Amino acid sequence: MEIKSLLIKDTTKEERIRIVQEGLNQCGGACDFCNGCDNLGGGSVDAFYEPYIIGEKELRQLNEEYRSNSGMVK
Repeated sequence: MEIKSLLIKDTTKEERIRIVQEGLNQCGGACDFCNGCDNLGGGSVDAFYEPYIIGEKELRQLNEEYRSNSGMVK
């Protein structure tokens, strides 16, 4: 199923879960404590995207927070 928009208003929770999973699986490995995305072993990346999945923050907002925080997931 192709998703045309990543916005919360245009997606279901299940679609947002799939969007995050597909985005995090680009390298084919597990994300926790991986430093492949410059997380420097800094925690659970999938938990970082929970606000998007549950509809509290847009994906773009979370990615901007990630970048402004020197690429560290807290």
